[in-house]
This record gives sequence, C-alpha cells and structure tokens, in this order.
Amino acid sequence: MSRAPQPFDPTVRSDERLVLDAGTVRAWSARTAEALGRERAAIDAINVYPVADGDTGTNLYLTADAAHRAVEAVFTAPGAAGDSAPDTRDAVRAMAHGALLGARGNSGTILSQLLRGMAGVLAEGADGDHLARALSTAAASARAAVAHPEEGTILTVASAAAACCAGGGTLADVARRAYEGARTALEATPGQLAVLGRAGVVDAGGQGLVAVLGALVETVTGSAPAALPPSPGVRALPDGPGEPCGPADEGPAYEVLYLLEAEDAAVELLRARLDALGDSLVVVGGDGLWNVHVHVDDAGAAVEAGIEAGRPHRIRITHFASTAPAAGVPADSAAHAREERAARAVVAVLPGEGLAGLCAEAGATTVQARPGEPPADDELLAAVRRAHAREVVLLPNDTDLRAAAATAAERARAEGIRVALIPTRAAVQGIAALAVHEPERSFDEDVVAMTAAAGATRYAELAVAERQSFTSAGVCQAGDVLGLIEGDVAVIGQDLTDTARTVLDRMLQAGGELVTLVVADGTPPGLAGILEAHVRRGYLAVDTVTYHAGAGAPPLLIGVE
Repeated sequence: MSRAPQPFDPTVRSDERLVLDAGTVRAWSARTAEALGRERAAIDAINVYPVADGDTGTNLYLTADAAHRAVEAVFTAPGAAGDSAPDTRDAVRAMAHGALLGARGNSGTILSQLLRGMAGVLAEGADGDHLARALSTAAASARAAVAHPEEGTILTVASAAAACCAGGGTLADVARRAYEGARTALEATPGQLAVLGRAGVVDAGGQGLVAVLGALVETVTGSAPAALPPSPGVRALPDGPGEPCGPADEGPAYEVLYLLEAEDAAVELLRARLDALGDSLVVVGGDGLWNVHVHVDDAGAAVEAGIEAGRPHRIRITHFASTAPAAGVPADSAAHAREERAARAVVAVLPGEGLAGLCAEAGATTVQARPGEPPADDELLAAVRRAHAREVVLLPNDTDLRAAAATAAERARAEGIRVALIPTRAAVQGIAALAVHEPERSFDEDVVAMTAAAGATRYAELAVAERQSFTSAGVCQAGDVLGLIEGDVAVIGQDLTDTARTVLDRMLQAGGELVTLVVADGTPPGLAGILEAHVRRGYLAVDTVTYHAGAGAPPLLIGVE
C-alpha cells in the first residue's frame, strides 16, 4: 500500500488568498491527496464505468499521492530556500509531472492531464483570472486526450467546472464557482450515461474531481465546502445480484498502462493503432513523455504498439476477470484451487545452470535457456503454472523472448492467474528486478519497483564471433571477441579480458553505482577478480558483485545500475 502523504497545512490567513503561490499549491496538493484518501473506498464502491472493477477511488488517490510527493520533493530538495525557493511555476509543474508519472487507471490518467493543462496556464500567472483560464484549458486538453469522449463522466464534470467560472474573478470566487459547477454536473451524470442510471450512482471519476476542487476551495478560502451527500451505491441490476455492468465478458479483458518516451508524430500513429485494438483509450502528456491507458483483449499487441512508437516502461497489465474461474471449471473447484495457491511468485528465464540455481534459491521459478533453443510459450506457461500462485511476475530476460512471454502471459491470465510481464532484456536486468522483489507489497507496487530496478540496469554481453560478419562496430572475423552493449556490437577485440575492460569503461562513462558480473564456465582464470580490481582502481564509488552462471551461458554478462 502506498505510504500516506505527509500532511502540510500552513496557517491560513483570515483573508482569502489572492494568488495561487507555491505554498498554496503545496497545500492544495496535500489536501487533494488527503481528500481522495478519505473518499477512496466510497468512490471505489460506485465505480461502474467504464469497467466495474471497483478501483477508481484507489487510482485517483494513488495519482494524487504521486503528484503531492513530486511537489514535496521540490520543496525539500537541497538548496530550496531563499532565492532558490520554489515559485508557482515550479510547484504546478511538479504536481502535473508527478501525476503523469504516477497516473493509475482511466480516471487517474485523465486527472493527470487536467493538472497538466492547468499547469501550463498557472505557470504564467496565478490569480483568479488565470485559474479560470487554467480550468478551461485543462477541460479541453483532457477531452482531447480521450479517443471517444462520453458525456456523464469526469470530462463532463471538468467542462462544467470551467464553464461556471469562465468570467474570471478573485481566486476564491473562481474556485467556489468551479466547485459548484462540478458538483451540479456530477448530480446530473446518472441521466447522461445509461450505466450510471441503471446502477443509481453518479460517475466515480467525476466524484473524485469534485473532491479535488473541494480541496482547492478549502485551500484558497480556509473553509471546506459542504460535503457531498452519500451515494446510494450500486443497485442490483437485471443482470443479477451484484452485477453492476453485466457479464464480465462484455468488454475487453485487459487494462494496459505504460509510460512512453516517444515523439509527437509516433504518438499520433500509436493512438490510431490502439484505438483499433480496444476502447477506453487515453493518451496524455507531451514533450517526449506520455502516459498510455487502454482496455484491450490483446495486451501483447498494445505493448508491441508502444515499443514500435518509442520506449515504454512502467508497464502494468491487469486482467479484469482475474478472479473469475476459468471456462469449464466449477466455481467451488476454482475457489479451492485459489486457496491452495501461493500469493505471488516470480518466473525467470535464465542462461546457465548456476544462475538458474542462484535465482531458484532466491525463490524464483526458473526456466533455463539452452543455447540455440529458446523456450517457447508452452514452456513458459508451464513454468507459470508450476509456480502455483495467484499472482506471477514473468521475467523473460531476453529481447527475443518478448513475443513468447506475452503469449504465455495471456494464456495464463485466461486461466485466472494475474500475470505481469516485465520486459527484461538480459539476465542482469532480471537479477536486479528479483533483488527488489517484496511479496508483502501490493502487486502493482511490487511490479513497479521491479520494473524500475530492471529499467535502471544497463547491460552488456561478451560473445565470440562464429563467422565473419558486418556489425555496428565494423567487420568482425570468426574468433573475434564481441562486446555488445544494450544488444548492439560496440567493441571488437581479440582478448576476452581486454575487451571486457573496454566495455566496462564505456558503460561506466555514463555513471553507475553497482556493477554485476555474471561469469560462465570456460572463461580465463581469474577474469572476475581482474575486472573487480579494474573497477576498484578506476571507479572508487562503484561496488561490484559477481555471480557464476555455470555451463550454457554467454562467457560474460555485465550489468551497471
């Protein structure tokens, strides 16, 4: 579970605030996270659109929490005092950027775009007129980020808030009118969206936005607005008791989210491709960094589209029906099987017997990659089943296994297993991910931490050329030692030890704190000791750890974290 934000509540003057200065933004971010934390369960309970998965309140809270942490980081950074103290521009941009990085779910992603739209205007001025313009820009940018906007949602509530304060005014007056407009629009949402009307609830995302604007009113006026009346909750519908949106198979099976580093033109093509794959498509961000959210049946294809557009990371895939029994399995038998399963497991593909044994000792279910015989999706699926857990983190540790791993993950999800595929491209990235694995954390937080550790690990491999060929570093001959960095040949040498030193130096030029060496059988005696000494002499602040891969692995794998 995410740690609760540290409260920040500066003394509010008796007179209302005239501008949204940096301190006020800080207080607003804290109150927003606190308000959504209080209301998360109530909002989760009325979540029936776009998918009745009961997590809108939680997603909004986690997004707001990430935004608040980013603002706090600006204020607590070394030197953030005196002339270097944050100003409004620093604070609102940090809030928007934090929300973008931490956005969860459909509504959280839209909330991050609303904050981004506001930040662009508030960075230019922070009085009431600028706030009114900021809310208008935010509503328009959020609506533009959604592939097929629906009325009766958070977008409708945002537009109404902006419309009610379009004339500007004092900061407090604009905040109050925006809140009242949003609240009135929220109450009308059951009549605009059929699924809300049938369930007898208001839109969950819209209710979250009202809480955000209520926190703003309290921050700039010193008085909290009147609380919303409690929602009546989800009624039993014609589909059956406790089925607010009908059968689970009416919509796509998976929610896919990831951060994406990509150019604008590539993102436009990505939008079109993802729109054809599924629904609930929201793409927010800009300036080279985007947050992508979509509901699809083919999760692998959604991730593949991101890879073609740029560099996706922090990938999260959720199977909406992960708790339902597999087809043909009686419900009571499925429940019994789930009770017997472990809570969570890690499945890792590893080269070499020694490395596989090492990771097995750390608790992973391992699949050994044999030279020239990469495991197929059937073998990976068998390993996921063998782990016998409700939740599985899959580490393919090889770029070429990406498609097979995605297929195995999809097949496992169809059997009711919640699987997160972390696209590790080398064994050293898998080791880094496994090192931070904590089963006690929530699944999403564990996957995020493991993905971050893997993504922060640059990797290299030393291999021996089998024939003459052209490479990115020039022409190599049979028997040459190849130093591959991030999959591309960067060094061609004659001696394994000398080539390894050159590769290490190139990797450490970009910085690093920990070097991981994975040495296979048959390498020159003392290779690991020579390389460790080389790192100690040239890079005093860098630690080194060595593992023995045994037979069947490349001569040397290098990781730099």
